[in-house]
Amino acid sequence: MLEITDYINNDFKAIDSSDSIELVVNFFEEARFSHFPVIDNGVYIGCISSEEVETFDFAKKISDYRYALKGFFARTTMFWIDVLEVFSKNNTTIIPILDTENNYVGYYELTEVIRNFYETPFLKEYGGVIIVEKPILDFTMSQVVQIVESNEGRILGLYVSNTTPDKIQVTIKIVLGGMNEILQSFRRYEYEIISEHKEDVFLNNLKDRSDYLNKYLSI
Repeated sequence: MLEITDYINNDFKAIDSSDSIELVVNFFEEARFSHFPVIDNGVYIGCISSEEVETFDFAKKISDYRYALKGFFARTTMFWIDVLEVFSKNNTTIIPILDTENNYVGYYELTEVIRNFYETPFLKEYGGVIIVEKPILDFTMSQVVQIVESNEGRILGLYVSNTTPDKIQVTIKIVLGGMNEILQSFRRYEYEIISEHKEDVFLNNLKDRSDYLNKYLSI
């Protein structure tokens, strides 16, 4: 897996604040980005939106609309998960990158960062996925790990996939171990199994009993 900084891109130069609105609109028609970084005398001052720029006066310059620039960016020291958070919070397909001295060094493209995520064992390696849910006050991540590992499973990754004021939902990808044994252990610790599994003996037994009862009642 490559380092996130290996995806720093400079295929397109940053927009200069002295560029005309018409020039920038033409740029977005070619590049198809949601935003793009703007610099003033080499200093990053924000991102211009491809949607907003179309509403501006084509005869004016970007500097005339400095108030409309969005100030988000990533640092060269950020990990890929932090970069993904910046993408998500700003609903953007591109993020400017600044070094520790606030120098503009390039940009990340969302498609490239996602490709980096696909190279992680969580997605790349074969394994089973379990989604469990529990009241948030009773939940601990260490217990989730203990349940999987005590049944000879190995966790490739896990993340919080949903939360409410009362409950927390966690998605876990595992290899090794007996899937049914892991599922039953989660139930013993009062986790609700959200995902469906063909190995789930408990649910299969319930289905068999339900089918038998329906057949009996139809006699």
